[in-house]
Amino acid sequence: MVTVGLDVLGAASCRGFIEAAAPKHPSLIDQHHRLAELFGVINIPSSIWIDEQGMIVRPAEVAPAPPLERDAPTMDIPAELPARFVEILGEAAKMVIEPAAYHTALRDWVEKGADSDYAMDPVTVIQRSRPRSADVSLGHAHFELATHLESEGQHTAAIKHFREAHRLVPDSWTFRRQAWSLEGGVEGPLNRFWQGPSDDNPQDWPYEGDWLEDVREVGAENYNEPWKA
Repeated sequence: MVTVGLDVLGAASCRGFIEAAAPKHPSLIDQHHRLAELFGVINIPSSIWIDEQGMIVRPAEVAPAPPLERDAPTMDIPAELPARFVEILGEAAKMVIEPAAYHTALRDWVEKGADSDYAMDPVTVIQRSRPRSADVSLGHAHFELATHLESEGQHTAAIKHFREAHRLVPDSWTFRRQAWSLEGGVEGPLNRFWQGPSDDNPQDWPYEGDWLEDVREVGAENYNEPWKA
């Protein structure tokens, strides 16, 4: 198993989570979201199953995490949460995930390999994969340029290209969340998860939507594509 963090800020953003998890497998960081471009990742957490011959046997799909163990590390959350974050947690609680079904399938594939009922043949893999139109390709190019500008400290210039990426690839929550998380909005450990206008200066928000507004628009139950065996 290899895990990959998609974040333009790289180690500055991902290191704390990786160190808290203390993984025993390779844990990589993808600053330009190449994984999203190459494999069609549109939301996190997602997984791609690749066999020993390097063949994709399940394309990018939702991969719900297993339930947390009792002694698992947790984020340092303030005792009194801002109202917006309480609303975010409320929407997140409505999201439909099927961790038991997914992890049963994953263990079956690990045990049986190509004989697993959950391993797809190449035709099915292609059918389940997302098509790449000219607009989607252009959207990925805008996103790549935006992440490059962001890494060079040109935040204002990056916003224009993030906005174009959102317009051209509207089903990508990873593109939207990456841009939103760079705007901040609140002090402390919740900052990267705020992903919306601040209470003090809502007029400074540079994007048409934000996490809470967009999730409510599509319905929290539709935030993740349903996992299908």
